[in-house]
Amino acid sequence: MKFGENLYNLRKKANMSQELLAEKLDVSRQSVSKWENGNAYPEMNRILELCKIFNCNINDIITENIIDFNSLDEEVKMNVVKFNKEKQAKLKLTSKIISILSKIGSIGALVASIGILLFAICTPMIINNTKVYDDSIKIYGNEFSINEIDQVKEIFTNNSNTELIIYSISICSCLIVTMLLLYFAFKYLSKLFININKENSPFTLDNLKLIKKITYLLIGYSIIPELSGYIFQLVTKIDMGIEFESFNFIFVLIMICIYYIFDYGHQIQLDSKGAIYGKENE
Repeated sequence: MKFGENLYNLRKKANMSQELLAEKLDVSRQSVSKWENGNAYPEMNRILELCKIFNCNINDIITENIIDFNSLDEEVKMNVVKFNKEKQAKLKLTSKIISILSKIGSIGALVASIGILLFAICTPMIINNTKVYDDSIKIYGNEFSINEIDQVKEIFTNNSNTELIIYSISICSCLIVTMLLLYFAFKYLSKLFININKENSPFTLDNLKLIKKITYLLIGYSIIPELSGYIFQLVTKIDMGIEFESFNFIFVLIMICIYYIFDYGHQIQLDSKGAIYGKENE
């Protein structure tokens, strides 16, 4: 629906003639007729007056589906792409919540990586003080029953303590790298939504760079564990039960799509010189 059709419907709904509307706006009736026929557009101050007259917001007059967008003046373009106050508030609140959750995720990933590092440091002592029996395993004198005792016995029988220590530290190193990738991904995600909450628009160059970094980190997070696991299985002949997780790659593909959506939004915003948020809500 075009501007003229919107104006016509609002005027009819208010039972107002073109003459009366023209009088309220201090313009000629012919001007109102041209607006409704799509032969001309009013200046921005006239559009704001129309909003007051019909008690509506600018989106009720100028919809997002304007076909001849480029025919509007720059001031109108800037207001077309703005959200109304309610949408701004919802988007800013959602951004703040996601930012907080991302911070919690980054802290969790950092704590996990520290825990794995401490375990790797203690690995030599743990393995040297571990003994495997027929139906249990004893660590530092504490005996535990285990379900997959045959596999554990095979691992301890076919490998020396030195080899087991090397293997364990290698696995821990891979896990630490994975957790650090997740830590930085959450960190950048938190910064991204802080920017979306504070800035005039989410479609900024800085946010595009953050999304690209997050995408690269998630690609590493998806590939490194599985690739390392396959290499480990080939070298050690130990079955780690690693299977291809297609969901990880689908998730990365989604992130790439989001990046291009932001890039497209950024280009549209540059062309229209608009801003998603109004300054009144900053």
